Amino acid sequence: MADFALRRRTMVDTQIRPSDVTKFPIIQAMLEVPREAFVPEGRREAAYIGEHIALDEGRVILDPRVQAKMLDALEIEPQDVALDLGCGLGYSAALLAHMCEAVVAVEEDAARVTEAQTTLSERGFDNAAVLEGDLAEGAAKHGPYDVILVQGGVETIPKALTDQLKDGGRIAAIFMDGALGTVRVGLRSGDRISWRDAFNAGAPLLNGFRKAPAFQF
Repeated sequence: MADFALRRRTMVDTQIRPSDVTKFPIIQAMLEVPREAFVPEGRREAAYIGEHIALDEGRVILDPRVQAKMLDALEIEPQDVALDLGCGLGYSAALLAHMCEAVVAVEEDAARVTEAQTTLSERGFDNAAVLEGDLAEGAAKHGPYDVILVQGGVETIPKALTDQLKDGGRIAAIFMDGALGTVRVGLRSGDRISWRDAFNAGAPLLNGFRKAPAFQF
């Protein structure tokens, strides 16, 4: 039988710490959240490899390094309320639930919503709720949020989403330009979002986050 606890420690020691992620809450969450419980059953042996894990419909569970570095860039505090967009089978929501006060996760696929919520509940993450809906619309009625984390590639972020951030709130997403991507972190100050580049990463584009095609004669 696989020793997943050992694999978790190895993941942290060989993938997370060497990526300059040293904040204790992130390290602790990645050591304690069983990633293998939140991947498709047939992929559990691959739960701790250093790459994205494929779901269906072109979706992925982000590479642990990318996930950890995004959490690091967001400067998450224990009292924060987070919005997790595209939580897949719930791994990212579990990490956030380990680190902050409450998590609202959104998935567009009903089967993934059910599986994610069931696994989170079974693992004791009672401060995380998974809702079905369009990722680009967020979950305004449960906001505003201190943190928004987008679990995939984007070309643009709708204003309806950044409007769900509290003043001083942070948002992170992987902005794709063709095959190349950059994780950017946005900080809300009043009605303005100021963006900074954090690090390079790539992921498949999520539904609802593509730029409208440019008009051509």
